[in-house]
Amino acid sequence: MQLKISLIVTTYNSPDLLQGVLNSVLGLEQMPEEVVIADDGSTSETKDLIDSYRKEFPCALVHVWHEDKGYRVASIRNKAVARSTGNYIVFIDGDCLLRPDFIAQHARLARPNHFVAGNRAMLTEEYSKYILRENIDITHLKAFDHDSKSFNRRWSLLRLPLGIFRHVKSASWKGVKGCNFSMFTKDFEECNGHDESFEGWGYEDSELIVRLLNKGLRRISGRFAVTVIHLWHSTNKGKERSLNWDRLQKSIESKRVRTEQGLDMHRENA
Repeated sequence: MQLKISLIVTTYNSPDLLQGVLNSVLGLEQMPEEVVIADDGSTSETKDLIDSYRKEFPCALVHVWHEDKGYRVASIRNKAVARSTGNYIVFIDGDCLLRPDFIAQHARLARPNHFVAGNRAMLTEEYSKYILRENIDITHLKAFDHDSKSFNRRWSLLRLPLGIFRHVKSASWKGVKGCNFSMFTKDFEECNGHDESFEGWGYEDSELIVRLLNKGLRRISGRFAVTVIHLWHSTNKGKERSLNWDRLQKSIESKRVRTEQGLDMHRENA
């Protein structure tokens, strides 16, 4: 099967970070079929930024927005997938810079009945602000380049052919990052996407992974292959985290695959 990749980028009122992400997309060696911005209620500044890229963008650039009613990443990701046209989905956050072979590596690792779990190298606050202010491209940096002292977990930038070790934690949901994972669209659809009862920060991505595992999918590690460069930003985790943890535990215990509050609520409006 030829992959038609939809890159789903989640954002909220961070046009400076999103600009860095879009610039990194322009440097990709292999373009996705489309980039779909999943906008969790940003102001018009984000729309204006996206519009400024659209005319010269090398692939389709789609902006999916809903009203700001708090942190609703599960909902806006479902809406973005409903609008997408690809048969393979790569999810990232709007604070993650892509290295040139990012899409090509996700495509290389893609396997039926599997999802790919990527990882991230973290920039310090000071260095993040510096590269955004000066518009510096760091997507070609390697683990031991002199500037990589400004990274936390800089070893994540290494390139290693892990082979069979990519399957070591094939049945584990732990450690999968919502800012960097991918799967076939049909598997996302058959689980009915993200559970939209998850509102507020935390665990909506983990809960989806649990249901994919319950369905029989297995995990492929994308470490040392599809690492993203994570820009620093402040985080407000909020009081909903404990409620979302309880929801996650229920999905683990019940072994459920589909959510009732999911993707199919948006297919008619796509």
